[in-house]
Amino acid sequence: MLTLRFYALALVCPALLLLTVLIPFLTPIALVYGLGLAVLAWLDRRSAGTSAQFRVERDHDQKLSLGVPNRIAIRVASRAQRPMILTVRDEPPDLFVGSDSATLQQALAPGETHTLDYYVRPLQRGDFAFGDLNVRWEGPLKFYTRQAVIPAREGVQVYPNLHDIRAYDLLVRREQLAEMGLHNVRMRGEGTAFESLREYTPDDPYRSINWKATARRGKPISTDYEPERSQRVIAVLDVGRMMRSPIRVDDPDGVSWNMAKVDFVINSVLLFSYVATLKGDQVGLLVFADQVQQFIPPAAGRAHFQKLREAMYALQSQPVEADYGRALGYLQVHHKKRALVVLFTDLSGARASEALLTHLPRLAPRHLPLLVTIRDPALDQEAGQRPDNSDAVYRRAVAEQLIDERRLLLDHLQRRGVLTLDVDASHLTMAVVNRYLELKARRLA
Repeated sequence: MLTLRFYALALVCPALLLLTVLIPFLTPIALVYGLGLAVLAWLDRRSAGTSAQFRVERDHDQKLSLGVPNRIAIRVASRAQRPMILTVRDEPPDLFVGSDSATLQQALAPGETHTLDYYVRPLQRGDFAFGDLNVRWEGPLKFYTRQAVIPAREGVQVYPNLHDIRAYDLLVRREQLAEMGLHNVRMRGEGTAFESLREYTPDDPYRSINWKATARRGKPISTDYEPERSQRVIAVLDVGRMMRSPIRVDDPDGVSWNMAKVDFVINSVLLFSYVATLKGDQVGLLVFADQVQQFIPPAAGRAHFQKLREAMYALQSQPVEADYGRALGYLQVHHKKRALVVLFTDLSGARASEALLTHLPRLAPRHLPLLVTIRDPALDQEAGQRPDNSDAVYRRAVAEQLIDERRLLLDHLQRRGVLTLDVDASHLTMAVVNRYLELKARRLA
């Protein structure tokens, strides 16, 4: 492909030919100029070389994470004999936010290797595919641009947010969970499971002193223990019609994107299940819409968590109303041992509210029910705006009414023994995990 530089220089040729009307001897000059320019363009194309002088590869996690930026690395290496600028355009799935940033450019010296990065945010779980890698570079005279397609088509799976799990593991090792927004709620001095070492304080019992660590560090060191009690935790997930509605998120960098409520919840359930597994609890999962779609009884261990993860990867919401009575009745019949039952749903209308009031309190006192509802930030935004016209007044009144009805329902449930957690999508995951850690520390389940 000829460049703008070539076309700019080529315009000189017709200009010279026009001048031959006044200056006839410019005719041979114009012809020689045009022929010379064509030869230079041919030589430039030939000198540009082929795509064989580059090595271009894509690298990313085998499983991408839903709703968060995922790093895609493009490694480029030059085998050319001269410096050049290489442009690479990747072909990520169209449904990924950030696909427009997949065109990258890098100056390469002979024999040099670089890694170029861009980020994509998948908004749906499932199987997707990257396309080929397209490369473009210029000849030494910049008269000709060559381009080529490097075969790189590959499938990729989008799972619930695995990034949070990796971050949790890292911060646990560093004892920096606060950076993730998690509270490390402990019951010091109780239990028999080793928790951590720390400096001795006058309030510590004498038996908590770790004499080996004290001798090694040259100062009194205490051992913290945590309760070994294994609890049962069941995540009850509503995948009915109202959970399909999207929630708009505005990133601090100015990018806006929409993701279904059910996917926000699945991300939260994944980390919640992982933390509970690490704490030694038995974790189960019940998925329902108008029927119970899946029930995985509580069990402990990492292998069981992998089973839960694969189940959440394959979940799909349904265009039907959720039947709380059927789901909670099923749970009472098939799981009679006491458990912390965490119901993730959306408060949507009088009928759903009445069903929750009827059926959820029946879990107590055998179980400890916790209702987790995802709040749409758009509703709070409408209620907090100062109206400047009649339409805005109406929208604010409706938003305030919905918020009041929501608060009234949650208050009724709390008075009937149901714990509640109402939080916006962006803070849902950490709020759920923190509430679980709090309940476990208080030994309520």
